[in-house]
Amino acid sequence: MSAPERIPPRSVTPHELLAEGELTVRGRVREASNAVLYCTVEYEGVSAACVYKPVAGERPLWDFPDGTLAQREVAAYELSEAMGWGLVPPTVLREGPYGPGMCQLWIEASADEETGEALLALVEGEEPGPGWKAVGFAEVGEDRTALLVHADDERLRRLAVLDAVINNGDRKGGHLLPAADGRLYAIDHGVTFNAEDKLRTLLWGWAGEPLPEEALAALRRLSADLAEGRPLAGRLAELITPAEIEALRGRVAELLRTGRHREPSGQWPAIPWPPV
Repeated sequence: MSAPERIPPRSVTPHELLAEGELTVRGRVREASNAVLYCTVEYEGVSAACVYKPVAGERPLWDFPDGTLAQREVAAYELSEAMGWGLVPPTVLREGPYGPGMCQLWIEASADEETGEALLALVEGEEPGPGWKAVGFAEVGEDRTALLVHADDERLRRLAVLDAVINNGDRKGGHLLPAADGRLYAIDHGVTFNAEDKLRTLLWGWAGEPLPEEALAALRRLSADLAEGRPLAGRLAELITPAEIEALRGRVAELLRTGRHREPSGQWPAIPWPPV
């Protein structure tokens, strides 16, 4: 009699792990302005670290509806995936120990870049050096300024396009997580998708320059996926308002029409404060 065939264990996806796993709070990220809880999640023998942001811990904002930041974080992940760039860690909405909220896979920044120093810098002089793009001048002491620059890095360039699409109102240096495998992740996307122009970012180095072909191709795919009746449009309808979806479509259409990176509007502070 032959031995029974062994069935290999089923692979658990990050989405399943985050959405279905048992969530255990281990601590709190004190630096965050809203409640951010460091957790572990376990499902079918697979476990991982994650961040849980309960809606109950969100501080009200004057220009966003109350209790919607978690949904916006998930919508940013949906857009990142739709564009094929994987810049936002896997993110879901779920119930947790303190009610509904956002749950996102924890990304460990590489030890030598955990503060984003290889991606952002303050330099002397009026021009960036090779491999850097200028953002603007910053006050660094009494009667002293320095030039804020970011790396001329294709990962950051993709992120600059994504931020223009999602209308990110708070892209700071501390939100950039270079991983040990060479990938770049970006976190903290609650202040996004406003129907009014709110783009504030440190990634202005390509402002006004032609978009690379890979960005235009991603935008064309995204434009099709945002059409009424498409699955992505349906998922977004559960996360942001109809007016915000229409504004999103308009931003994608404008980027495709101009074929250029966004420039500051002049109607809203272009750089977040504090920048880190």
